[in-house]
Amino acid sequence: MASQELETKLWAIADELRGNMDANEFKNYILGFIFYRYLSEKLELHMNNELTEDGLTFKEAWEKDDYKQNLKEEGIDSLGYFIEPQHLFSCIIRKAKVGEFILDDLNKALNYISNSCIGTESQDDFSNLFEDVDLHSSKLGRTNDDKNKLISKILLHLNDIDFELQNNESDILGDAYEYLISQFASSAGKKAGEFYTPQEVSKVLAKIVTLGKKRIKSVYDPTCGSGSLLLRVSKEADVANFYGQELNQTTYNLARMNMILHGVKYQDFDIKQGDSLEHPMHIDKKFEAIVANPPFSAKWSADKSFLDDERFSAYGKLAPKSKADYAFVQHMIYHLDENGTMGIVLPHGVLFRGAAESKIRRYLIEEKNYLDAVIGLPTNIFYGTSIPTCILIFKKCRTEDEDILFIDASQEFEKVKNQNRLRKQDIDKIVNTYAKREEIDKYSHRVSLDEIAENDYNLNIPRYVDTFEEEEPVDLDEVVKELKEINEEMKKVDEEIDKYCKELGIKSPIF
Repeated sequence: MASQELETKLWAIADELRGNMDANEFKNYILGFIFYRYLSEKLELHMNNELTEDGLTFKEAWEKDDYKQNLKEEGIDSLGYFIEPQHLFSCIIRKAKVGEFILDDLNKALNYISNSCIGTESQDDFSNLFEDVDLHSSKLGRTNDDKNKLISKILLHLNDIDFELQNNESDILGDAYEYLISQFASSAGKKAGEFYTPQEVSKVLAKIVTLGKKRIKSVYDPTCGSGSLLLRVSKEADVANFYGQELNQTTYNLARMNMILHGVKYQDFDIKQGDSLEHPMHIDKKFEAIVANPPFSAKWSADKSFLDDERFSAYGKLAPKSKADYAFVQHMIYHLDENGTMGIVLPHGVLFRGAAESKIRRYLIEEKNYLDAVIGLPTNIFYGTSIPTCILIFKKCRTEDEDILFIDASQEFEKVKNQNRLRKQDIDKIVNTYAKREEIDKYSHRVSLDEIAENDYNLNIPRYVDTFEEEEPVDLDEVVKELKEINEEMKKVDEEIDKYCKELGIKSPIF
């Protein structure tokens, strides 16, 4: 099945729930059910292949006591989880087809998957994965029968789609899953920013942090949302290990599902839940590529104890409590390996705001010389906010350490409904300009560190990229001629109005 056809069918199923709850809520059910079916079919397919020489299917082998323990161990070791045959999606569907009550069995199945890996290496990757799939929510219906009918209907629709896992098409399913997440994001309004970065922005970040590399040892996102940005990096280079941290529990679950659905083995990703500024979970690690789209100007504690924290101590200043933007920059710089590249999306204010932020900005440029490029993006490109944004690129080992590249890509986009979007040619132009450090009139400019210092480390893009368009000189004689013609036209219209008023025997409005 083509990816687009699968996407269309999955979104049509999502429509079944749209009338009952908002997009941010019903995404948990649809994505959760797709993931449950994927895990079921993946496990059954794997077990059937393993049992080929025994001449048995998974369900047949499970009936034999001497196979059970080995089957469990094989599932946990190879896939990170296990499902008993009676908890498989296919068994739940069999009951749904004849109108049986399935909610209790479905609940047991989802809990079984999460509990199957307790005490094993994969526990962190699978525990509580389905906690947002509340089968007893009043939003699914007034009575249990109503809820059962709705859930059965959705699962039966889902069952009609062939995931084609036997053809190793998990990439198609993964991409369809990604498509659903983006559709939910466009429907979820302001809340969408919590879990999704528009794919076009992800592409820019991913292409830049992998530039010139076919393989990346590790990629990290301290505010990883649904994991889409991490996975986008793997489309540009072969990634050995994925690391991320996400504050929101629901989104954290989504990120782990997204990883597994894209065929990332549980041993190859480490996604943690929590606040990466206040409670960093990967503090002992350095990463070759770092990407992030943190919440814009979020609040944080800015506790004075952080001045003794290795991530922040060298700067002598902390980001203000009301704007954690530079706290994320400092956190990511700390984790960046010497040969690494880091890209972060931030609001324009980080380029010119004063006080502590100005001191941090100056330290990064004057003392460390880490800032490699500033890229201005179009307004209204992110879900839930229309503010102008930029991408900052940092490197610890810069080849061009005499200048910083400024790119103003804010005027090159297409408008799609009420959202602006980067086109392929816009993405390519940004990445190629960065790669070549090319100067293009009214688009990009390489600025010396001396000039940055002269501007007191203000990085506002219009200071360095002149986008002013000179207008054609005005021909005053032509203007006078046009005014005379307009005046003559008005006289003729006034005469016509006066004539009609006399015929009607009323006063003319002409003075």
